[in-house]
Amino acid sequence: MKIACLSGKGGAGKTFVAVNLASAAASSGDVTYIDCDVEEPNGHIFLKPEITEIKPVSKILPAFDTDKCTSCRKCADFCHFHALMFIKGKPKLFDELCHSCGGCELVCEAKAVSEEEKLIGRLELGNTKLEEDISVKTVTGILNTGEASGIPIINKALEEAKSKINIIDCPPGSACSVMESIIDADYCIIVAEPTAFGFHNFKMVYELTSILGKKTGVLINKESKLYEPLEDFLKEHEIKLLGRIPFDEELGALMAEGKLAYKYSDKARKIFDELYTKLGGEL
Repeated sequence: MKIACLSGKGGAGKTFVAVNLASAAASSGDVTYIDCDVEEPNGHIFLKPEITEIKPVSKILPAFDTDKCTSCRKCADFCHFHALMFIKGKPKLFDELCHSCGGCELVCEAKAVSEEEKLIGRLELGNTKLEEDISVKTVTGILNTGEASGIPIINKALEEAKSKINIIDCPPGSACSVMESIIDADYCIIVAEPTAFGFHNFKMVYELTSILGKKTGVLINKESKLYEPLEDFLKEHEIKLLGRIPFDEELGALMAEGKLAYKYSDKARKIFDELYTKLGGEL
């Protein structure tokens, strides 16, 4: 079972929900928390896992033998991503645009194109012990500084979703990396901030989950009062409201200190135990 936690914007509380939901689920069985926010992973700050394995992640790039190259330009003409151009008759690769499709090698009649690996990041696999016999497996995807796309790391991280329950902490927003994170999810939780800005971004994420046909519920976080446009939208589109987390000084302080709220707060434990129970009914 794969449950994805999304938010339309950074700071809405997506990671807060994901790490504490994983902790609530751990008491009932085998759970893995997967941090797919590979540009800025921060679930480890709260779960503090013991790292047991590090797996490097590479992407495949074309390599060009300029002695064999005839400057026919078929590779550049084929590349729909404009990752190739010719400078003074020689191929120049812009690897941040390359999608590793292998097309340039296929069309090269001179056999001047081969493949090479480029290290772009890593996975850190670990384990967080919550109680004597209760733990959460963790997978943290980390993109190297300067790399343009973390999608290969996201895909590798999702290959580690081997537990009975897998909680996926997605990147914020609704870009390609988010789509890759939820493409195989069984359920999506959108963490919504009850503000005009939060509502605007929530609608973009909801549009993505709708296009992909994902069963979706909403969790309102940091609520001090009802935000009527959001309430009306949920009713109009018959979106399941999974719960409301109050704007709370205790919970905010725990997060600021890098502490797992589920472990230190009875209030948080009640919130996320109830959320996990509701999810069981939804699924």
